[in-house]
Amino acid sequence: MSLSQAIAPHLPYLRRFARALSGTQSGGDAYAVATLEAIMADPAELQPGEDMRVALYRILLKVWKSVPLNEAVEPQEPSSAEANAQRRLEALPPEPRVAFLLQAVEGFDVNQIATTLGTNRDRVLELLTEASADISQQLATDILIIEDEPIIAMDLEALVESLGHRVTNIARTHREALAAVETQKPGLVLADIQLADGSSGLDAVNDILAGIEVPVIFITAYPERLLTGLRPEPTFLVTKPFNADAVKAIISQALFFDRRSHRADKVAATG
Repeated sequence: MSLSQAIAPHLPYLRRFARALSGTQSGGDAYAVATLEAIMADPAELQPGEDMRVALYRILLKVWKSVPLNEAVEPQEPSSAEANAQRRLEALPPEPRVAFLLQAVEGFDVNQIATTLGTNRDRVLELLTEASADISQQLATDILIIEDEPIIAMDLEALVESLGHRVTNIARTHREALAAVETQKPGLVLADIQLADGSSGLDAVNDILAGIEVPVIFITAYPERLLTGLRPEPTFLVTKPFNADAVKAIISQALFFDRRSHRADKVAATG
């Protein structure tokens, strides 16, 4: 198997992690590309016998900490959202945030996280404990859930309320989603892709974003269909069946960066 073939299956998830880390699609994709370029420039970055996925994330984080690349990704004046993100970054230590993302979103165990961060198990456990405390202090907001499966909707409602947020409505169809936004504008949207009446959650989100700007987290059983490397793509994505800690991490990231979503062209996907 060639190096490119070994790396290819991990790229959608590397991009997902990079986007969550940076808070933007463009920034995350730039980090992912720079990671591949670093490997091409020095294949010795991949240690013999090392798990390929762990190796990719380890190198990505090495690139992420590179000051020149950080400056190159967003050379323009920061927007108000970016300024808010920067203030929150100052309040939230990066190492605990990275450790939490690796565990909750990427499914890494403590040993894999230790290898990725170049530290030991005890330090990882300290970082995860610190991250949980920090994330629980995120700003509370009103959340709209667009989900046609009652049990999943109830699970999501209980989960977001446990974080201190308030669910304004649970919509099962495109029509219900638009009506819910007319009644109460949310601070965050959790959206399934395929809804009860055959309508599209993506279409519902696009119509919502035509009127307001709000962070959106998509929920799908087929993340690879949304993470193709082509634009537009979601910055925040939860894979079904989802892990509660993963959802908590993504919600915290979306609110942490205050990243507003914008209307996108239709993406062919089911979930």
